[in-house]
Amino acid sequence: MTASFQDKRQALTLWLDRPRVRQFIIAVIIFNAIILGLETSPAVMDAAGPMILTLDRICLSIFVLEIALKLVAHGRHFFRSGWNLFDFAIVGIALMPATQGLSVLRALRILRVLRVISAAPRLRRVVEGFVTALPGMGSVFLLMAIIFYIGAVMATKLFSASFPEWFGDLGASLYSLFQIMTLESWSMGIVRPVMDVYPYAWLFFVPFIMMTTFAVVNLLVGLIVNSMQDAHAEESNAATDAYRDEVLERLRKIEERLGK
Repeated sequence: MTASFQDKRQALTLWLDRPRVRQFIIAVIIFNAIILGLETSPAVMDAAGPMILTLDRICLSIFVLEIALKLVAHGRHFFRSGWNLFDFAIVGIALMPATQGLSVLRALRILRVLRVISAAPRLRRVVEGFVTALPGMGSVFLLMAIIFYIGAVMATKLFSASFPEWFGDLGASLYSLFQIMTLESWSMGIVRPVMDVYPYAWLFFVPFIMMTTFAVVNLLVGLIVNSMQDAHAEESNAATDAYRDEVLERLRKIEERLGK
């Protein structure tokens, strides 16, 4: 590989990383999302269907061109980045023919909107924080599963005779307890009718809500927030180190010039 070609690849990489280029790609993603939304309206498609489909193809062409330029700029290193693989998969799905058994892929075109995550650094930081929190979240999910299983067995034994629709079996009890955890119509919809038959049912439901809704769920939120803060701190440290290295390099060049 010649030095001139390497210089061109480096220049292309710098151009792709320019803020204006990123902003243009984000604008195209948002515009394409609006176009895909308009395609769901029969009235709009009857009035301007061909134009909308043409604009959609133009947006897809821009995405394909961007991926091609990144492949040229990064070479084999392109596939070492998880975000590049994510963009490649999203665009690849859009290029697959939507015929016969693959007609569902037409609906998956809306996944292109997810590319805004990889194009926007702040959104990437949120996703990276969430992914970093997954190992810790596994333990919390296991704890929640244990609580749900114990609660579902108890609720089935206690309330199945009078409320088979909500607590008739283990599956129904799990679903009802999930609804209670989300606080969606939990009081007037489930708990109060149960308390009309079992006055002391609150001794079961209140501790369950305290443990799941106010303890375990908030613990999940705390893990995600801490992971995002750690990711932001690492990014800030990396930026500081890069700036320090740049300053030291400039000082070294100044010393070399003064030495001459």
